[in-house]
Amino acid sequence: MSDVNYKEIVEKGLWSNNPALVQLLGLCPLLAVSSSVVNALGLGFATLLVLTTTNSVVSLIRSYVSDAVRLPAFVMIIASAVTCIELLMKAFTFELYQILGLFIPLIVTNCAVLGRADAFASKNKVLPAAIDGFMMGLGFLLVLICVGAVRELLGTGHLFADMQLIFGESARSWQLNIFGANYPNMIFALLPPGAFIVAGFLIAIKNVVDEKRKQRAAAQKTEATKGSKRVRTTGTVA
Repeated sequence: MSDVNYKEIVEKGLWSNNPALVQLLGLCPLLAVSSSVVNALGLGFATLLVLTTTNSVVSLIRSYVSDAVRLPAFVMIIASAVTCIELLMKAFTFELYQILGLFIPLIVTNCAVLGRADAFASKNKVLPAAIDGFMMGLGFLLVLICVGAVRELLGTGHLFADMQLIFGESARSWQLNIFGANYPNMIFALLPPGAFIVAGFLIAIKNVVDEKRKQRAAAQKTEATKGSKRVRTTGTVA
């Protein structure tokens, strides 16, 4: 499509139509496994890869699949991609795979993945569909990292623990002890209710930022209207 607006695709994926903050899709794994940054990165990367892959494949076959079998075909593609990601995690990040457990295969049921395949990839060419999947996955990943960082910091007093599960032994020293060894762990932040509260604050912050942007845009429009020159014409045109 020559009229694809890539800037709009990026903006929607990261902000205005973010799966976790606006569409409110895929919240079960987000709230369940985002107790630390490393868990958030693991699930976020897996979801990003699945979204990008499935959007690309769905776009490739969109002309050959009838409406009657459209959704079953999309689910099969998503399940195949998730199986590949699961096998890769078993091979290269087995300890993290064991921690995330059932939530990796449950990506198949993530409404954000099927939603993007049906709403965007099935109607667009491969490149915009792949970029849409990547940006939606990146937006979801960034929200997961924010939730995971806040929960890990409040819950344990440190950040970036166990990063060697993804990046190897050299990342073991990345852990930052922000509040010191005497910090009384806030277990509540590590439990699902803590995840609900952190996610709620993030959604509220986004809404406040959006409202401020609207007010600023309205104020600029008003100033532009006041500053415009009015031309008065008099006389008669023959």
